[in-house]
Amino acid sequence: MTLNISTTDECGISDLTPAALKLMADFFKVLSEISRLQIICSLKHGSKNVTEIIEATGLGQANVSKHLKVLTQAGIVTRQQQGVSAYYQIANPVIFELCGLVCNSLVIQLEQQNQPLQELTAIRKSFTGQ
Repeated sequence: MTLNISTTDECGISDLTPAALKLMADFFKVLSEISRLQIICSLKHGSKNVTEIIEATGLGQANVSKHLKVLTQAGIVTRQQQGVSAYYQIANPVIFELCGLVCNSLVIQLEQQNQPLQELTAIRKSFTGQ
């Protein structure tokens, strides 16, 4: 997926009501917690029960349960009871595209921030021969 940044408002965000913008902000708040992102990543290749999520993330049981509740309420994951275990899976795989876009954007940003450092390093090498 290619990130096209445009000055036009292709997604129509400028036309959203404050209520719609609040829904969007609340969605991003859910994703702003590291533990929740770890849980989402652990579910990328299929559903898991709490024990499997704990093993995949290294998080504690109470922590995982708390964050799964938030992710479920936000509609990011769904819960399906299978016997005595509940299995969680991603409700909408678009979440991974969104995370990919953010990662790509961060890489570009970090590369741009690092550019002056690379230039200084090259200049230093020309003076010191190192």
